[in-house]
Amino acid sequence: MKKARSLSSSSQKWLQRQLNDPYVARAKREGWRSRAAFKLLEIDDKLKLLRPGGRVLDLGAAPGGWSQIAAKRVKAEEGHGKVVAIDLLEMDPVPGVLFAKLDFLAEEAPERLVAMLGGPADVVMSDMAANTTGHRATDHLRIVGLVETAIDFARQVLAPGGAFIAKVLQGGTEATLLADLKRDFATVRHVKPQASRADSSELYVVATGFRGRS
Repeated sequence: MKKARSLSSSSQKWLQRQLNDPYVARAKREGWRSRAAFKLLEIDDKLKLLRPGGRVLDLGAAPGGWSQIAAKRVKAEEGHGKVVAIDLLEMDPVPGVLFAKLDFLAEEAPERLVAMLGGPADVVMSDMAANTTGHRATDHLRIVGLVETAIDFARQVLAPGGAFIAKVLQGGTEATLLADLKRDFATVRHVKPQASRADSSELYVVATGFRGRS
């Protein structure tokens, strides 16, 4: 906390919130790499997307909380499923997860990742967030743009019947995003996990029943 005094006021608030966050403490106790693991746990407990033997692609995976959950749920450590994680940053190894330091926007990314998975993905998931500016409308548009790009990527690598999960922010363009997903998925919904902070505008869009590439 002595070191915290030298931080900016916004950084001090973030640090204080982390120290007081029960999900941060619980993640440390249970061995998850981030509090975000509980968001995916809640979503999957409700919708049963991660099934034994499934192939999962985790976009923007670092530090690896979602990859940990996916590996356990598809039983990747036991050789029944497969999880491939990518990020622009390095990530410490996760048991049962193949990691590539890779930009999912790279031209070669879809073909390379399908090869690593051993076939099309059953689930594409993204907890990515664009760098924030502090301006709510701008930040919302940035993350929506990121999600739209992730959707286009998912269309290239998902198997028919597959699912897509991504973080979004409330801000007025959700209807457009849902309409886009409904063209190619049977069911599309928003989910607000309890592990999401009450004062956060984040939601998760979950699309299931991929119909195949148009």
